[in-house]
Amino acid sequence: MSYLVLARKWRPKRFAELVGQEHVVRALTNALDSGRVHHAFLFSGTRGVGKTTIARIFAKSLNCEQGTSADPCGECNSCRDIDAGRFIDLLEIDAASNTGVDDVRDLIDNAQYMPSRGRVKVYLIDEVHMLSKSAFNALLKTLEEPPGHVKFLLATTDPQHLPVTVLSRCLQFNLKRLDEDQIGGQMEKILKAEGIQVEPGVVRQISRAADGSLRDGLSLLDQAIAYTGGQLTDSAVATMLGTVDQTRVGAMLDALASGDGAALMAEVAALAEFSPDWAGVLEALSDALHRIQVRQLVPGVDIEVDGVAIDTLADRVPAEVVQLWYQMAINGRRDLSLAPSQRAGFEMSVLRMLAFRPAGPEAGRSGPVSGSSGATTGGTSGDVSASPSPAAVASAPTPPIARAPAETKIAAPDARPDARLAVGRNPDSYADDEREQAPFVSLEDEAGAVAAATSARAAAAAPSGPPAAHDAQPVEAPGGAAIADADAWHAWVVASPLKGPARVLAEHVGFIACEGRVVRLGLAPEDELLNKPALVAQIAKALAASLGGDPEIRFEASTVGGVSLRERNDKARDARKSAAVESFMSDPQVRALMAGGATVVADSIRPRGEA
Repeated sequence: MSYLVLARKWRPKRFAELVGQEHVVRALTNALDSGRVHHAFLFSGTRGVGKTTIARIFAKSLNCEQGTSADPCGECNSCRDIDAGRFIDLLEIDAASNTGVDDVRDLIDNAQYMPSRGRVKVYLIDEVHMLSKSAFNALLKTLEEPPGHVKFLLATTDPQHLPVTVLSRCLQFNLKRLDEDQIGGQMEKILKAEGIQVEPGVVRQISRAADGSLRDGLSLLDQAIAYTGGQLTDSAVATMLGTVDQTRVGAMLDALASGDGAALMAEVAALAEFSPDWAGVLEALSDALHRIQVRQLVPGVDIEVDGVAIDTLADRVPAEVVQLWYQMAINGRRDLSLAPSQRAGFEMSVLRMLAFRPAGPEAGRSGPVSGSSGATTGGTSGDVSASPSPAAVASAPTPPIARAPAETKIAAPDARPDARLAVGRNPDSYADDEREQAPFVSLEDEAGAVAAATSARAAAAAPSGPPAAHDAQPVEAPGGAAIADADAWHAWVVASPLKGPARVLAEHVGFIACEGRVVRLGLAPEDELLNKPALVAQIAKALAASLGGDPEIRFEASTVGGVSLRERNDKARDARKSAAVESFMSDPQVRALMAGGATVVADSIRPRGEA
């Protein structure tokens, strides 16, 4: 007795039976009902989404003996013959097997003859992108101006390989991948009609494994029925698919949240007994983490994963740690091929997550967490160091490392030198080491660290001098008197509310004098493009409070009265960099490394706290 597989037995025979693809069905239905049927259609999409099925239903609609309609009767001889694949006027051509120009010429010659039985002769060319270039060229003229009794239906999984000349002659319909709910709904309908009992998780597992293809899903369902002898249980189907038991995923996440390394490795050992696809296990972990994050940030969404306590984990693990673990799972899948073994690569991925677990069970959703190793120690020789401070690292979990071509920066062995040394190492090794040692903080702590680092940089940028010159408050003489000198002007610019281009202009001018409400400023010729009336008006408005009224600003092509704030800051930065270079180059360990052949990239030396 011959057995008809589910994918063929349950192939839709009418547009109303199609799963998904409503946008294509609507366009074709309207065209058939209005009589405005184009002569060439192109259906593109991944395998098993309905390209050939739609083409056959369309051919039935054109040749039904009850008349052209979007709803063929399905009972006449033409409809039954098309369903059985024996309708003489529906010519299905496999372009993967008939790629040559001679095959296309035979098609063109036969297209001139009238249909034998139906009203329309339909050519269904599957995988049309496999035709050769010469075959496409031979088809173009007929495809553009076919006889009135001929329709072309082209199907392809790779429309990018079709010539533009072919695309321009067809109405194009891109069929969408089906989602898990659509595939699962159709399978439940089929299982009910077939009288097969299943456990609830079976349909979800197969729908996920189908990866958007209903035909693949039905093929897997056939395989599952044969594998289990008709007893479709969750565990049996999981074994057949080679997928990980979701309860194992939940147990691993629970161990990670608790910081229980022994329990975590015990779960990995238990998984190893089933010889799983470790990339698939990381995929299951990342899927669970995605759903946990959705529950945390969008509480109203209905999210469930069998075997994973989504709500509990969402409360226990901070949202930023979920993001970090998700990224580690994704990167772990990418790096599995580079690991000594698949299991070792997986273990390193979950151990990396363990190192970045919450600091303790009392940590809240936004609480700080830390890695298993301490923060990098700061330098001890002056105000510059090769190693970033904890605050600086916290404000940027993946700090940028300046690189010169073909050279890599590393920290000196005991973190004492004041810059990084360029030697022959893996280009990414130092950045990875630094990220692993950096403390991980919550978003609130990070914001505080950024603010602290910004304040520290602002303080460091100001050169030493009288306290009044660097007071954070606007400088104003009694009774709204004039600004006294260049230092007072610089302090006013730093504390002013100016933003954007107006602040840039204020930072580039040199102070000459302030007489009453007349402020004389110097502007170098190369900076004249900054002198815009609108920007000057913003500076005057900000000065009005300090001078007791609207000032008059005069620009002169001179900076005799003093340097600009930008020039002052640049000189201070250069001085700090020179000190860092001098301190670094004089370090005995650096000298020893250089004597051994190491090369210093001078541009990579940075004062502490600067990127």
